[in-house]
Amino acid sequence: MLSRALSFLAPVLWLSFAPMAQAVELVMVEREGCHYCIEWKAEIGPIYPKTAEGAYAPLRMVDIADAPPDGMEFTRKVLFTPTFVLVDDGQELARIEGYPGEDFFWGLLTKILENNTNFEDRAKTN
Repeated sequence: MLSRALSFLAPVLWLSFAPMAQAVELVMVEREGCHYCIEWKAEIGPIYPKTAEGAYAPLRMVDIADAPPDGMEFTRKVLFTPTFVLVDDGQELARIEGYPGEDFFWGLLTKILENNTNFEDRAKTN
């Protein structure tokens, strides 16, 4: 009987804590025809959601004309594409301006995640 009650309460408790889930996002501000945006999409785009970084900070792409999206505040205007804005609950935490290539991108992204959130690079801790 107790296990039945607990099996009923578990989803209820999980749902009650769900609104407290972290709302960290990586917003990619792009422009049509942007060479570096196209390069990022080809090199990083397909694997980003499969990484620890992508799971922690899901990607949202917006056109520079629509930046920032409704409900978000950036600390300053986006001038370059691509610009990657790390956002938590609608507020900018940090940004990467431009795409410096695959090797540098991952290092910069990990650094801004570790410096501005509770993200922990699992590759370093394993």
